[in-house]
Amino acid sequence: MRAVVTGGNGFVGTWLSEHLRACGDEVLSVDREVEVTDAVAVRDTVTAAAPEVLYHLAALTHVGRSWEGPGEVFAVNALGTLNVLEAARACSLPPRVLIVSSAEVYGSVTEDELPIDEDVPLAPVTPYGASKVAAEFLGIQAHLGYGLPVVRVRPFNHVGPGQAAGFVVASLASRIVEARRSGTRAVPVGNLGARRDLTDVRDVVRAYRLLMEHGVPGEVYNVCSGHDVSIEEVACQLLELAGVDLQLEVDPALARPVDVPVLRGDCAKLHDVTGWQPEIDFTTTLRDVLEHWGRNIS
Repeated sequence: MRAVVTGGNGFVGTWLSEHLRACGDEVLSVDREVEVTDAVAVRDTVTAAAPEVLYHLAALTHVGRSWEGPGEVFAVNALGTLNVLEAARACSLPPRVLIVSSAEVYGSVTEDELPIDEDVPLAPVTPYGASKVAAEFLGIQAHLGYGLPVVRVRPFNHVGPGQAAGFVVASLASRIVEARRSGTRAVPVGNLGARRDLTDVRDVVRAYRLLMEHGVPGEVYNVCSGHDVSIEEVACQLLELAGVDLQLEVDPALARPVDVPVLRGDCAKLHDVTGWQPEIDFTTTLRDVLEHWGRNIS
């Protein structure tokens, strides 16, 4: 397939582009050289590429930082999505479009709503989550109003080597590696009680391509492991894998204004339509993340 990937140089975009090429796809990876808020540049780039499939990953993705600049987050994540959809519509043969949303659209769910399936009402509690709801509804409108073959996907937390240190697992791993090298005995942490459904990014990108082959336009699919783990458990496992005995010290500066207590998803719909399921063991993921930071922290 001939594919365009927006946000192609980011954490997920890099892994996705690599996976697509390994599958024999022709890939145009687009990143900051074409800002998604620039409608003309986006249209010109996409129409010139004439893709069969368009993976829209470009976004501001840091949930915590979205509180500091909600206007910028909405402009990139929502208006940027509109520009990408309009560019797809402008193609002589409109491509299938994958809109990457987020499990943050579900907000703070109750215990009896777990695991979260795609029918749980959207109730975002973060500016980031709200921007992704807007992006999704633009995708729905493009499908219903113009017949554009749009598939939406709601990934839960995904992790892996190459993720920036602003995200929880990468942050923990980088701090542990730094402490091991410097001899520091404590590691600052945020909310250890939060529980998250974590999936290896390499499994996530497999799901994205499968959905471009088998997903039903107009539908939305969770991508998740179906299991939740506390951040404290993740931290303790990283310490064990790193072979260090360090103290975890809660730093209030790392807390968010609102932190969703538990996210655990249901990926049955994705499995039913594609056969996808996670393949990479979580211990392997954490070991790979530690090795990444071991190579990149001097």
